[in-house]
Amino acid sequence: MSSIPPNAPLLQTISAQAGPTTTLLYDDWYPALRSDRLRGKRLEKVLLLGIPLVLGRKEDGRIFAMRDSCPHRGIPLSYGWYDGKHLTCAYHGWEFEPTSGQCQHIPSLSCHDSLDATKIYATAFPCEERDGHAWVYVPAPGSGRVNLEALPPVPELPKHSAKFETVFLTAELPCNVDHGIIGLMDPAHGPFVHQAWWWRSRSSIHEKTKKFEPIPQGFRMSSHAPSKNSAPYKLLGVYGDEITTTIDFVLPNRRFEQIRAGEKWFSSMTTVTPVTASTCRIDVVGAWNIFYGWPLVKTITKFFGKKFVEQDRIAMVHQAEGLRYNPSLMLIDDADRPAKWYFALKQARLESAGGLEKSPLDEPVELHWRS
Repeated sequence: MSSIPPNAPLLQTISAQAGPTTTLLYDDWYPALRSDRLRGKRLEKVLLLGIPLVLGRKEDGRIFAMRDSCPHRGIPLSYGWYDGKHLTCAYHGWEFEPTSGQCQHIPSLSCHDSLDATKIYATAFPCEERDGHAWVYVPAPGSGRVNLEALPPVPELPKHSAKFETVFLTAELPCNVDHGIIGLMDPAHGPFVHQAWWWRSRSSIHEKTKKFEPIPQGFRMSSHAPSKNSAPYKLLGVYGDEITTTIDFVLPNRRFEQIRAGEKWFSSMTTVTPVTASTCRIDVVGAWNIFYGWPLVKTITKFFGKKFVEQDRIAMVHQAEGLRYNPSLMLIDDADRPAKWYFALKQARLESAGGLEKSPLDEPVELHWRS
């Protein structure tokens, strides 16, 4: 993919990013599915970065993720049998320990065979459970066995008290992960895509100034007072404390937002995960102690949250209609500067072969836009 430098001209053509597919980032953790779907001996099939996976839960409670393909003849392992300890292929009965992928037994071997079945491995991926998601570490193709001790931490939603409520939302998007991510961080679409009495209207547009600073693997919208034209933020005024918001973007696909009002807080993590090189999925997990214990707060939050995510999904569906024809696109300053930073970060990650890439921000900067 071509890079977009952070100080690109006012109108920057990005036709290279407008196609139906994009370059994917490996060597990182991605949410595969909600872990509550992994119950008992049930197996679940998912597609992650174009890789077919089968996931399940062992008898000891640990979850696992394997490539949904038997190394013998390629039949999906998800058609086989799982007893809580071993996954058995439905074609020839090869038996695998699912966490390591090690083959335990090949029924067709006789006393005349010298093959050691335990030296055969199906592809297994590191898999951990956090915030109700099954997170899978996806190494670059051909990189060999993963050093588990060298893996980065599994992403986790920040929480600031022992008691809190949680909610989860998801939506499939018919666009590549690049368009999903720059749509996620786009500050100017709110009054148009999210017009609603409970959020904001087009008439509420006004000029804004935000400060940004570099952080490892990404950038941060520094702590600031939230927008006064967003109705949900106004509700926090009942506590009488100063309200602040901090928003982080971290490669490869994570947006963290933390809202604080004294001891009250709301925290969310939104990820845009590539299902294939041309499609992606948005997942939102939120936690809060704001209005904790109030009846119906969780139900109301999920109701309006689903409407909010659905508005984004519809916008992406409409955008995908135009992207089918591979148009030339442009990014403008300052509202699109975060999108340029994302492309620069992604290019740096690709060029560093998974190392520590240089941030496109050398120092804190101030951006201005109307929304």
